[in-house]
Amino acid sequence: MKYPDEMANTMNTKNKNHDATRPLRVGIVGCGWVAGSQIERGFSQLRDRFTVAACCDADHARAEDFALRHGIEVVSEDFAALLAEDLDVISICTPPSLHHSMVLGALAAGKHVICEKPFTSSLRLMDQVIAAEAASDRRIMPIFQYRFDDGIAKVRSLIASGLCGKAYLSSVETAWLRGADYYDVPWRGKFATELGGVLLTQSIHIHDLFLWLMGPAAQINGFKTTRVNPIEVEDCAVASVQMADGSLATLSATLGSALPVTRIRLCFENLVIERQCFGTEAKNPGAEPWTITARTPDLQAHAERIMSEAHLGPRDFAGQFADFATALAEDRAFAVTLQDARRSLELISAVFHAAETGQTVQLPITADHVRYDGWAPSHE
Repeated sequence: MKYPDEMANTMNTKNKNHDATRPLRVGIVGCGWVAGSQIERGFSQLRDRFTVAACCDADHARAEDFALRHGIEVVSEDFAALLAEDLDVISICTPPSLHHSMVLGALAAGKHVICEKPFTSSLRLMDQVIAAEAASDRRIMPIFQYRFDDGIAKVRSLIASGLCGKAYLSSVETAWLRGADYYDVPWRGKFATELGGVLLTQSIHIHDLFLWLMGPAAQINGFKTTRVNPIEVEDCAVASVQMADGSLATLSATLGSALPVTRIRLCFENLVIERQCFGTEAKNPGAEPWTITARTPDLQAHAERIMSEAHLGPRDFAGQFADFATALAEDRAFAVTLQDARRSLELISAVFHAAETGQTVQLPITADHVRYDGWAPSHE
């Protein structure tokens, strides 16, 4: 099986390439822990390809401290001033409600853009971004760094080989723990600023991995509720999914698990693929080990041989940022695209609609659907 995004990566893009002989100059907006993770686990490992030259935060003292810790020369508390700097790339690490306007502002200023998840608050706004990029000579990449690890690369290679056979049933569990200390941050737990709860902020990564491995969903039903914390947004959710290939899947997510765990189990005609990770490792589902159980010893050996030959690259943020730089230099599509970000928001829109109406939602969600303008209560 040839994955659609692999075919897309062979297609020509517009002439948006970058001179690979010099590092890309990056400005980061939002100087919290996510921005720090991008530097420590990404940009700092690729110094021949990136220079983090500027940072920006509404809290100037936090921006100054961030710059001091990471050796950044230019510090600002004004986004417009950041955009006026000599930068190639803006990486957006702000609260989610700010993403849409900042992405479009950076694009209009002639910058390439990297944007954290969730990308924005509705499919309509997502489609606006897709259209804006198509009309621009700059590029936009959403963040899904969990895709970049050895285990997930080997499993995807195995599925792409066709050895697995017909897909039957998948189960995906994101059972993490978030309590009062997490929601002490003022913008969290509110639709207006966080945009959603466990579906938007935590399980979005695991669901992206699932869709990346198994392809698009066709119809969805589900439930959601808030039981763990006194917040507006959902902290427990389940979904039943029929995939485009006819296979079935269950997705479950909670922020109330005393022992955090991530489980992905994919049942195929010829074998089962499984990953379970607990505690601090629950955030690393793409890493090894993944367990492969084939129907026969010959199939087992064949599966292990395919996985041993998989191409492995840099991991985590470093892997995604390396792909970003290479894609600009080679004028090809990113490994993570705006369509991937849209697919993640479409799944969320469908679960919200199914949970609040009792209806099964057919995908794709288009402009005539009531949830095209968002899933938050103001859009009901």
